[in-house]
Amino acid sequence: MTDSPVPRPSPAGPDARARAMDEALDWLVRLQCASEDDTRAFEAWLSAAAQNAEAYVEAEALWNGTPLRQAALQIHQTRRKTVAARLRSHWKPLATAAVLLVGLFTVGNLPVRLQADHLTVVGERQRLQLGDGAKVLLNTNSAFASDQRDGRQVARLLQGEAYFQVSGTDRLPLEVQAGPLRAQVRDTDFAVRYLDGEAQVRVQRGDVDLQATSDQRIRLSAGDSISVGPKGFGERLRPDMHKDLAWIDGRLVFENCPLSQVLAEVRRYYPGWIISRNAQLEQVAVTGNYRVDQPLETLRALAHITSAKLHEYPAVVILN
Repeated sequence: MTDSPVPRPSPAGPDARARAMDEALDWLVRLQCASEDDTRAFEAWLSAAAQNAEAYVEAEALWNGTPLRQAALQIHQTRRKTVAARLRSHWKPLATAAVLLVGLFTVGNLPVRLQADHLTVVGERQRLQLGDGAKVLLNTNSAFASDQRDGRQVARLLQGEAYFQVSGTDRLPLEVQAGPLRAQVRDTDFAVRYLDGEAQVRVQRGDVDLQATSDQRIRLSAGDSISVGPKGFGERLRPDMHKDLAWIDGRLVFENCPLSQVLAEVRRYYPGWIISRNAQLEQVAVTGNYRVDQPLETLRALAHITSAKLHEYPAVVILN
């Protein structure tokens, strides 16, 4: 879909509600395989008018049938009784819609995830052991598959992030695929993140032989990192592995990092919307060490150290 519904204020009435429903149905289809730009545009549309959120709840109910409609009504009624006194009316339909949207975005990119043998939802990690003995740790919101081909083990990271531990006793190297990336490895520990069409490799121990779809080849050693996109390899880097691979130990570590980047990372672990409404606030440098399984506590801590106001709604958190 090339045209995007754009947020615009409109008076309440039958025509406005009909237009909002048309746009909501467009979004419902588009979000089945959403990019980051799609998500930002949807967020802007959703918050532009109360009838947009209400229309999306209706559209989602139609998509999924009567049971979801009943659940939506129950959530909405319960929410109104318990928190109506402290929420502005503008955010009531937004919060209700967000509760229903958590499931949609947790499953995101459905065609890719249907190919997976193993899936993690937002905030979940999962440990695996492949047939050749290699160990894999899947990070949040990831899709992974593996199989035997011509006597060798092939692991495919379809979406998300994974950490591989490969023993030197294996007869054949493990082949790892992630979008434009192909890797041949043995006796090494390394991580691969594959998001938005680009793969990033970080090597903690040993060597990793990489190949891009452009047929470029490169070998990385312990401490190296590189990105791989449709045009080939980026620049070889030597990042702080303690920070970049802290998620393996269940942590998120930041040092003088802009809040915008911190929030982008926390969003990967929070099963809902995190909305920042202050552009200046996003440039504030943050240093901290947080648990990946406590994203809401992390947001509270970030609000405290940046003197931001934190508004917590069902499945929606707003900083301003």
